[in-house]
Amino acid sequence: MLSQHSAYVPNALLGRLVGFRLYSVQFVMDYVQLRFDGPTEDMPVLNCDVLPVVETPAGLIVPGQVGYADALRAFIPARVVATVEEPGRGLRIEFDEGTICLHPEADEVPGPEIAVLNGFEDGQWMCWRPGEESFEDLA
Repeated sequence: MLSQHSAYVPNALLGRLVGFRLYSVQFVMDYVQLRFDGPTEDMPVLNCDVLPVVETPAGLIVPGQVGYADALRAFIPARVVATVEEPGRGLRIEFDEGTICLHPEADEVPGPEIAVLNGFEDGQWMCWRPGEESFEDLA
């Protein structure tokens, strides 16, 4: 959930990534970290416990598919142009040349969390779980 005293507003925190540049994709055992830098002192990190799907003009590239890691890394150093967060669609981070999508099936969630976004100077963060907020359709 959103930290501290703030009420949850879909896409409010994720939307803060617009204008930020993806500068690092790190594969860590069974999850991936997407690191951003940009126009502020914030250094946001999206930890994806569910590996995201890459959407390109040529089609979808899914985890385990040949070229998956290259497809994620290809967004470096692109800037985020839009984000979407809503039930039925999950999380979408859009770049000029494609989109990083997080909307797993219920049986694709390996643990209690789908993703965590943190690294903002004001301490705001969000943890997305199946059955909650934008993933309520996975209950």
